[in-house]
Amino acid sequence: MLGLLLFTLASAAWGFAPNAELLVAARVLQGLAGALLQPQVLAMIGLAYTGEDRARAFAAYGLTLGLGATLGQLVGGLLMHADLAGLGWRSCFLINVPIGLLALALAPRVIPPLRNGSASRLDLVGMLLVAAGSVAAVLPLVGGREQGWPLGSWLCLAAALPLLAAFGFQQRRLAAAGGAPLVAPALLGNRRFVMGLITTLAFYVGNASLYFVLALYLQQGLALDPLSSGIVFTSLAIGFFATSMAGARLARRFGGQPPIALGALVLAAGHALQFVNVAGWAGHAHVVAWMVPLLLVQGAGLGMVMAPLVSTVLAGLPPQHAGVASGVLSMVQQASNALGVALIGILFYGRLGSAPDAAGYDAAFGIALVYLTVSALVVAVLHRSAMQQH
Repeated sequence: MLGLLLFTLASAAWGFAPNAELLVAARVLQGLAGALLQPQVLAMIGLAYTGEDRARAFAAYGLTLGLGATLGQLVGGLLMHADLAGLGWRSCFLINVPIGLLALALAPRVIPPLRNGSASRLDLVGMLLVAAGSVAAVLPLVGGREQGWPLGSWLCLAAALPLLAAFGFQQRRLAAAGGAPLVAPALLGNRRFVMGLITTLAFYVGNASLYFVLALYLQQGLALDPLSSGIVFTSLAIGFFATSMAGARLARRFGGQPPIALGALVLAAGHALQFVNVAGWAGHAHVVAWMVPLLLVQGAGLGMVMAPLVSTVLAGLPPQHAGVASGVLSMVQQASNALGVALIGILFYGRLGSAPDAAGYDAAFGIALVYLTVSALVVAVLHRSAMQQH
């Protein structure tokens, strides 16, 4: 609830910010608030439900996550088109305020008191080490290309591995001393959980990346307005929703196992066909006409992977590890999204060049689709390997 309150206040600050500096400051506060908020959702699900109910609840979480990401594009386009009270883009952030206040009012009534039967102190050293290592890896990837890859970017990247290695050493040392490390060693000894995290990383480096480059291509490459762009995005949401809702039936057809590998292959096929579409109809109005049904295919693949992936990673873990495992999974999701946007940004803008035109955007989106295809194929291979080991 504290995270939700801070996120709501940060959204209000962003919506009324008078300059870019306060926009960035409010966004940092939103990130901190989101870090307090999001892992607790998975932890609450893990503590409040057991057995098949927990698996269904995790699947519902994955469905909500995907629909929020895809339909958010449409909602944003509608808000900007409506231009309520002349607020323009600011309404995209101010809309969080009434929603956040409503959620705060309902939370004490609908969330039961939860206890995991143990208490521990926050591992501040571990938290700082893993945060510093993550920032050192992602930050230069985000800004390095635009700044011409200065020495500072390379030094920052070089510091990432030692920082993460120091985190691992500190975690083992704290566990050996009987302390409470940020990541329980028992979790890292669970092969299925670790493979699930690696699969999650491979999937999410292509998740936010898709939304990022697709929005750029639609609005800057094809010159669609925000509302039209949001409507095109709706095809992605429809495909996602269809396969997410059919997840149980698909799992029964595949022997009770979620069809994550198949979904990743469908997603890869959708990306590859979208590449053919953009390359074949470059500069022609038909590119959007063909893009819509292919986005249905891409959304269907996303739904077959995203909705059951959380359940696959977390459902079999003991309840006492629910909070830590959920926090680790949420961190991997968010860090992978950030890493994916950074990597695809390097490819997209590197191909676009300094004098972008319609042909440049076609080429940039094309190379981004190649990256996304490879990412989806890696997910299929990793999940198939994990199932065979299990």
